[in-house]
Amino acid sequence: MRTQTVEDYLKVAYELQQEHAQVTTNALAERLGVTPASVSNMVKKLAEMALVIYEPYRGIVLTEAGAKIALEVIRHHRLVELYLAEALGVPWDRVHREAEKWEHVLSEDVEERMDALLGHPTSDPHGSPIPTHEGSIERRVCVRLSQLKPTQSARVAEVSDHDPALLRYLGDLGLYPNVELTVLAIAPYRGPLTLLIEGEQHHVGREAARHVLVTRVGDETPDSTPQSRSKESEA
Repeated sequence: MRTQTVEDYLKVAYELQQEHAQVTTNALAERLGVTPASVSNMVKKLAEMALVIYEPYRGIVLTEAGAKIALEVIRHHRLVELYLAEALGVPWDRVHREAEKWEHVLSEDVEERMDALLGHPTSDPHGSPIPTHEGSIERRVCVRLSQLKPTQSARVAEVSDHDPALLRYLGDLGLYPNVELTVLAIAPYRGPLTLLIEGEQHHVGREAARHVLVTRVGDETPDSTPQSRSKESEA
């Protein structure tokens, strides 16, 4: 039976699937804040429901049916985030947690009205692509900001929304979606990056830079495909 717990597991599994080559029960447990034993039991149930394929020591893969549910919940979540930010003026570091309260209860009618009111948007306040009603999602050629080299220029595509403090920090630096930047220098021994952001120099630590996805100048134009979007892994 489709429940909020089922939807939460599928959504998180989908997100992890985009970030890592393998989705493990430990990774799911850490992201969901539950025990590995609880995850193992739930994953077995999801496999019985034909929503995931699970093999011990090889990880979890969403089936087509599982991915469809995950993308529907993600669409609700990101539409709500944008509605909260644009219509209600909620700061971008608070919309994620608020949207988690709405994503499971949003009706199809309200979803359609919200989508129309916002002008049929394609991304949320953090730059994450909003899946279409049909279940397609934009695929991008992105790298992490921490992977850029000196003199390279890029445009911010997406910022991780799981840490409100990090969002406030990045917002203070001006690292919002669609902002252009250039790497001026990188300190040795995993030191900070010196960036030129809208005419001003800023220093950004490597750990913070890992959570910012960018499109390098000259990379491909994004397209739209079912179920997936690409990110290059951390070097």
